[in-house]
Amino acid sequence: MSSTTLVEAIRPQARLGFLAGFLCCVTAVCQAAPNAQDGPTIRSAQASSDTLSDRQRAIVPIAAFAASGEMHKLGTALNQGLDAGLTVSDVKEVLVQVYAYAGFPRSLNALGEFMAVLDARRQRGIKDAPGRGPGKAIPQGDALLAAGASNQTRLLGGPAEGPLFDFAPAIDEYLKTHLFGDIFERDNLDWKSREIATVSMLSVLPGAESQLQAHMRISMNVGITADQLRQLAEVLADHVESEPAHRARQALSNATRATGAN
Repeated sequence: MSSTTLVEAIRPQARLGFLAGFLCCVTAVCQAAPNAQDGPTIRSAQASSDTLSDRQRAIVPIAAFAASGEMHKLGTALNQGLDAGLTVSDVKEVLVQVYAYAGFPRSLNALGEFMAVLDARRQRGIKDAPGRGPGKAIPQGDALLAAGASNQTRLLGGPAEGPLFDFAPAIDEYLKTHLFGDIFERDNLDWKSREIATVSMLSVLPGAESQLQAHMRISMNVGITADQLRQLAEVLADHVESEPAHRARQALSNATRATGAN
């Protein structure tokens, strides 16, 4: 089956399960990949800083509570995030991305909670900034596969290869065409924000420690510093729970030891 036919075949379906493979394969990919050689596009996306912005910090509890399914806490985090400067578009992108790591049910529930929060804020006379949609058309067919492969290589710091992809090549194509293609081609949420969200999601999911460590490395590949990741763990401790914060700190310690980062 051609890549174009394969992509068209999966698009009409819900795709509930195929991205779960990403949580298994990304660890092996990162262990095999060399240190990041990403170009200036990633590292110049935001000004270099060792302090998370208020907007970045606000992403952490939103992503964490959406992934853990704690809607009663998510509502508070959503209000705080909008007050901190997140746009409606920013939040929607984070909540849609939840499905790649915690499944469609929690993503859909979180989006429903967000709709309720926005409605309540409108009734109080609050006008939230809508933000923007993607600034470019998402490629299709073979062009989407090529774009996803390029994005994947830049994020991982090297081409994705290894025995897992030889064993299940379909997951490699799904990752390239959808996660790294359809999602990461959406440029209305920068890659640093997407990784902050991903690390926050994985931190609240027991049993995903190795994938969390892999995403610590990916986060540093896209220009998030180790100090900023330590601040992310502090936000988890202060606004989510101590256990996710402990997972994040341990994963960061392992990742920095493996890469020699400070």
